[in-house]
Amino acid sequence: MRQRLPPLNTLRLFEAAARLGSFKAAAGELSLTPSAVSHGIQTLEDWLGIQLFIRSRRGLELSDAGARYALTVRESLSLLHRGTEQLLGAPRDQRLAVSSAPMMAARWLLPRLADFRARHPDVTVLVDTLQEQVSLQHGAADVALRMGHGPWPGLAADRLFTERLLPVCAPELVEQVRASPQSVACIHVRTASEDWNRWCERTGRPVPDPGRGLGFDTLQLAYAAAANGLGLAVGRRPLVDVELDNGSLVAPWPEEVETDSGYWLVALEHRSREPLIAAFRRWALAMVQ
Repeated sequence: MRQRLPPLNTLRLFEAAARLGSFKAAAGELSLTPSAVSHGIQTLEDWLGIQLFIRSRRGLELSDAGARYALTVRESLSLLHRGTEQLLGAPRDQRLAVSSAPMMAARWLLPRLADFRARHPDVTVLVDTLQEQVSLQHGAADVALRMGHGPWPGLAADRLFTERLLPVCAPELVEQVRASPQSVACIHVRTASEDWNRWCERTGRPVPDPGRGLGFDTLQLAYAAAANGLGLAVGRRPLVDVELDNGSLVAPWPEEVETDSGYWLVALEHRSREPLIAAFRRWALAMVQ
C-alpha cells in the first residue's frame, strides 16, 4: 500500500519553525531565507489541507492541529537522525572550545547552553573564561564571544547584540536617588570606566565624581554591591537583566543609552564552515532572534 507522505523537506522546515516559534529564527538555523521557510510551510499546509500556524499581530502560534503534528514530526525526525547516526557511526570525541568573557558566559551563554546540548548531545563544550583573550590562531579555542566594534580581518564575525546602559540600584534606594541623586554613592567599574560618562553625556545628567563612592574591578561585583544597597551602578543590558527580572535591582530612570560596541561570535574565517563551528554559529544567531 502506497504511503501518503508530504514533501519531506517541508517537515524539517515545519519542525524548526514550530520549535523556535518564528520563521526568521528557523531560517537562521537552517541557513535559508525566511521567505523560503514560509513558502515551504505553506506548501505543507496546502498538501495537508490543514492550517498548522495561526498568524496574527501577536506573532506566530501553532494551531491545535499544528501542535499535535509538531510532536509527531519531531519524534520522527529524531528517530531518523538516530538511525542515521547508528548506520554511519556517530563521530567520537567531538569537542568545541568556547572562549568568553566571564559575564557574557554567566549571563548569556550558560542559561542557553542546555538548548545547544539538547540539539548536539554528542558534543563536549569546553568554556574558557580567562580574562586574557585566547588565540584562535593557535587553537586555544574554536570560537570566541567577544565585545568590540568588528568585523576583524581573518575572522568570520557574527554580531549578536549591542549593550544598553541603564543606571540601577536596590529598590529601597529608588526614591532617594530620584529626589537627590548626589546623596547616593556611585559605583564605578574599573574595566568599564567610561560607562557613567557615556550615559550622562547622552542623557544630560551630571557626571558622578569618580573619587566618591565605591569602585570594583568587575561588573558582577558592582551589581552585587548595588543590590545590597551600597549605591547606584550603571547596568549593561542584557547582562543585568537577571537582576532587573528578579527585582533585586531596579532602574530609577527610564533612559537607556546604546553602546558603540557589541557582542560578537567570532571564528577563524578558514574554519568557520567546519560542521561543528557552523552549527554553533547558527545556534547562537537563532538564540538572539
